[in-house]
Amino acid sequence: MIRPFLRIALSSCLLAVACGATVTRSSPRATTPAVALREARVGDFLIGLRRDTQTLARLSPLSEPGFSFVPLSHQAARAGDGYNHLGDLHLRVREAGGTWRDFDSSRTRRPIRALRATGATIAAADITATMGADAPFRIERRWLNEGGQVALRFRILNTSARSLELGAVGMPMVFDNILTGRNLDDAHAHASFVDPYIGRDAGYLQVTRLNGRGPALLVLPERGSPLEAYVPMAPAGESTASPFTDRTPRSVTFEGFFDWTIHSTGYADREWRGADEQWNVPTGRTLAPGEAAEFGVRLARSPDIRSIDRTLAANRRPVVAGFPGYVLPADQTGTFFVKAPSAIIGIASHPAGALTLTPAGKRNGWTRFAVRPNGWGRARLTIAYADGRKQTVSYFLTKPLAAATADLGRFSLSRQWYDDPGDPFRRGPAILSFDREAGKVVLSDHRMWIPGIGDEAGSGSWVAAVMKQFVNPDAGEIARIERFVDETLVGKLQVADGRHAGAVRKSLVWYDRARFPDQYPGPADPRWWQWSWDRKEADRLDRSYNYPHVAAVHWALYRLARNHPGLVTRHDWRWYLDHGYRTAVAMTRDAALYSEFGLMLGDVYVDILVALQREGMTAQAAHLERLMRARADHWRSLRYPFGSEMPWDSTGQPEVYAWMRHFGFTPQAETTRDVILGYDPAIPNWGYNGNARRYWDFGTSGKYERVERQIHHYASALNAVPLLDAFRRNPADLHLLRVAYGGLMGPMTAIDRDGASSTAFHSWPDMMRHDPYSGDFGIGFFGHAYATATYAVDDPTFGWLGFGGTVTMAGDAVTIVPQDGARSRLFVAPAGQWITLEAGRIARAVYSPVAHRITLTLDPADHVTPAARLFVEGTTPGTVAMKPDRGVMERGGFTVRLADTPTIVTLSANAKRP
Repeated sequence: MIRPFLRIALSSCLLAVACGATVTRSSPRATTPAVALREARVGDFLIGLRRDTQTLARLSPLSEPGFSFVPLSHQAARAGDGYNHLGDLHLRVREAGGTWRDFDSSRTRRPIRALRATGATIAAADITATMGADAPFRIERRWLNEGGQVALRFRILNTSARSLELGAVGMPMVFDNILTGRNLDDAHAHASFVDPYIGRDAGYLQVTRLNGRGPALLVLPERGSPLEAYVPMAPAGESTASPFTDRTPRSVTFEGFFDWTIHSTGYADREWRGADEQWNVPTGRTLAPGEAAEFGVRLARSPDIRSIDRTLAANRRPVVAGFPGYVLPADQTGTFFVKAPSAIIGIASHPAGALTLTPAGKRNGWTRFAVRPNGWGRARLTIAYADGRKQTVSYFLTKPLAAATADLGRFSLSRQWYDDPGDPFRRGPAILSFDREAGKVVLSDHRMWIPGIGDEAGSGSWVAAVMKQFVNPDAGEIARIERFVDETLVGKLQVADGRHAGAVRKSLVWYDRARFPDQYPGPADPRWWQWSWDRKEADRLDRSYNYPHVAAVHWALYRLARNHPGLVTRHDWRWYLDHGYRTAVAMTRDAALYSEFGLMLGDVYVDILVALQREGMTAQAAHLERLMRARADHWRSLRYPFGSEMPWDSTGQPEVYAWMRHFGFTPQAETTRDVILGYDPAIPNWGYNGNARRYWDFGTSGKYERVERQIHHYASALNAVPLLDAFRRNPADLHLLRVAYGGLMGPMTAIDRDGASSTAFHSWPDMMRHDPYSGDFGIGFFGHAYATATYAVDDPTFGWLGFGGTVTMAGDAVTIVPQDGARSRLFVAPAGQWITLEAGRIARAVYSPVAHRITLTLDPADHVTPAARLFVEGTTPGTVAMKPDRGVMERGGFTVRLADTPTIVTLSANAKRP
């Protein structure tokens, strides 16, 4: 989350285009002349090409001509040199024995030479003149109407007397993801996001509208034009990933544009030499004198986001579907389906043996494989087809989830534990942010919140440590957490008493070089002045985003104390629940800044309310519900209530969704669900699958500060929570579960083999590794711990699938073995039954569809878990919750006494309890 002083002034950006004429209105700040367009209808699209450059200026669905996938409203402002458009080209070439030279059609515009357009050709030109001086090649570009689809093709002819090596071939992919100058309504109506599947010949881009509605756009490779890399174009002087730049200012309101990169060995030689492994092996191509090469893409319409796989198949593209996704724990077997127009002739794993595929038959036109992981970290499958195409699929392999969370707990409560009585800011005892690169906690940073245990980047480590206990409690670790709560959290970061009791300060660290001269290294660094807070600013109570972090800690400890006798010792469950309630109330009283928006972790307020109701604390419950209803009523009045200090964000949607569901505002909840799908894709790559878009928080939580697409920053897991709820309400919509489970598993890729965590993965090809700072990792891990579960699904296309566990069939019995790390939640989709345990663990479950019965086997009792706390909910329309055949009903659920041996509980519609 960006800081308040980075707030962007908003204004509307209007689209006003006369069909067949010119762009008559640009963004409000545009002062350059209008751009003349040549327009044509191609299939379901109306396209507009600039008459001077023949680059694409308009791409509008015929059904909605006021909308354009490319930045039509910015055409006038972006008409000059240095602005890229779809139809431009970037090349890095060298002659034999020479050095690399870069050529860019947009850098300095020169008149192009129009060529005759015949047949399916819409427009053609020789664009060599605008590529740069002394080009050793000739380039022709053509726009074509091929079967109702827009196709873009380049022909590169080596005109020199020597062989010419193509080290980088990039086609700028310029779509309207510019949010600058737009408000929420305008952004959702007119802007789009682009997500890449960097999968070589089967790669594609999906361009989806912010509102989540159709149509969606797919950019597909022509023969010989694999999506080998996806390379950012940043303003000159900013990017180290590419020499090819774009003048459009990047910021929290604009992520930037990217190149569809066909060959990238020229980058590997220079800009990427210090990077970790790329998604694909960099390649090049050599042209003999007089030899030509052709590259290109085509644009295909998908009626909606959920139809992307069907659209790919209809366009005869290889399609893969991995379950439960592309993050595989060591103790789980995945399922991998392939549908392709050409036969599979080989599948290779990199590293060798990291992934083992075993054929498992065919189903509904899909070829099925079982996938076994071996090892840890990134892995890649390469599928070779008989028609010569190659497809890559990227996986991330983790330890078993219970082991990975145990590592996280040990690391955070040992290596990140800080208790120095001489600390000038009195931070101890605490769990501080960690720098994996330096191998130590972060005691000083120009961003005061990181070492000051405040905001997201400073709170993330202690939130992670607490939520680890929520799924995998350890008495010794909890004892340290109790010290942190008693001695640091309450009384230092959180106001303990008085008229501001429950309020939360922004940071325990502030900037005062005169008083603490040794605390701020790098006195010449201007960032100390740009970012730092003084004591008054650090003590402010008005940032509402800080409150759910503290509330989540109190709620998690309430749950542990209530359900595990003797595990939490310093206070009873009432103390923690009361402090969670106080925190929520204090937010509405003392933190007006941004409280009108949904907050990350804000779902926990719903859980605190439910807990108050179950515990009979009716006055507090009524008060909290009244306060939150006021927020929900405000959101209900808005078309897109998902703001923050920015004009668009992926932070507020989960809490908005939770309260809309709680208060029965179904249309608004469904709008929220669809909006999430607009920025949260299902893509066969562990990094992008379920990766809710974030691109600014390396600046506030990372060691390497830049605007850059973050791989599985905290929004991935947080946005999984509402999608999982939506799936439980509609199990026929498998797309929801695929996206959600990809996001849910995202945080597990950021825990290294020692248990250290990372704020996110750097996706730019000059880095391709996790950031060293732990940062706000714990905010996303909250989402994982809060929602992790096993899902058993019987899909009409793919059959029985397990997400988070193994699912097998034998006769009428479907056996489910949870492996999700918590083993406390299970959804049996065909029965519509959502089974959760606040204490106890599920060893296995057997579902009998004919008998409509679920038999649970629960783990034996231990010294802090003498009884299970079981809740069962029927989630689908018309479904009634099954009842257990044993247990005592109390506080909304069933208390089931556990024994020294496994306990069997049978759920059915008419269970009889002894």
